[in-house]
Amino acid sequence: MDVAKKRVLVRVDFNVSLGDSGQVLDDFRLRSTLPTIQYLKKQGAKIILMAHLGRPDGQVKPEFGLAPVKAHLEKLLGETVGLAPDCVGEEVAAMVQKLSGGEILLLENLRFHAEEEKNDADFAKQLASLGDVCVNDAFGVSHRAHASVEAITQFLPSCAGFLLAKEIENLARARDRAEHPLCVIIGGAKISTKLKLIQSFLGKAENIILGGALANTVLRAKGVAIGQSMVEDIEAKELGKLEITSSKIHLPPDALLCPDKENSALCRVGPVGKIEPNEMILDIGPDSEKLFSNIIGQAKMVIWNGPMGLFEKEAFAGGTLAVAKAIADSGAFSIIGGGETVALLEEKQLVDKFSFVSTGGGAMMEFLSGDKLPGLEALDK
Repeated sequence: MDVAKKRVLVRVDFNVSLGDSGQVLDDFRLRSTLPTIQYLKKQGAKIILMAHLGRPDGQVKPEFGLAPVKAHLEKLLGETVGLAPDCVGEEVAAMVQKLSGGEILLLENLRFHAEEEKNDADFAKQLASLGDVCVNDAFGVSHRAHASVEAITQFLPSCAGFLLAKEIENLARARDRAEHPLCVIIGGAKISTKLKLIQSFLGKAENIILGGALANTVLRAKGVAIGQSMVEDIEAKELGKLEITSSKIHLPPDALLCPDKENSALCRVGPVGKIEPNEMILDIGPDSEKLFSNIIGQAKMVIWNGPMGLFEKEAFAGGTLAVAKAIADSGAFSIIGGGETVALLEEKQLVDKFSFVSTGGGAMMEFLSGDKLPGLEALDK
């Protein structure tokens, strides 16, 4: 497709974490979109970036403005990026009109308009009026039927960007052409959001490792006392859909136990099943690390989504890092997804040890579960 001098609307996923002073804490998603932006720039396209940040609930809230993202993107690109005061309207259209080939304009937060998340056709048409072509390079939001993802494709010729194409290629390989032995590692807080993913791999994977609060919920369902550990209240019939007694499913045999998550000095390592009523599981223990590492070491493909414990605190990040290192040492084709886990691995400089790192958490899970993603379906049409 010839895009020289054309106005190219690019849906990107710049939903990043910001620090107290407004700085971008983790720029992985920004860096992942650079190949598409740089290609369009070399082709002489007029580049209009569409993005959201946080959940402003359809209202203009300054703390969700994209100025910090714009500033960080300029550092990555080494050039000026314009920032529009809105994402639609006459003033924005005038700014787009003034763009020259190779110049970049970032539209203000799409979610300042409630119509974005409602997949409103009129709003999508307003966005579409700013461009000649639409590129979806936001895999992380492609599981949402939103105006800038789904409805906009009704009004403009649309295609996938390099990042989106790379996501589909790698995740389709894991879903449809997995190498065996296959090991799937699922952690994090909520099992309800990952039940379908676990179920979908029960018939495909040789081993499924569960960790984090998600594992606590399964342990409780099996009648194991877990003290004050974080669990999810989920209906028995829902959890009953999961074969929790399957020999393929591996739970932590020991854990880091503590009565106070703010005081790691009070923690002890103990076997799961012998937890005091006032204690909580905050990370997997050394026996769990050894067991999980042995399982991972036998795999030819590993898929990982979600941490093993309360990894936001350094004292409870050991289990998650042990799993990361086991995957890195395994030589297996490895896929990881989930924003917070990726951020930790970025911090520890372990990201490049994985074969593929997905920019999507929820989108990755839905894709691997076999669900149809609205953003991808729209491009197929």
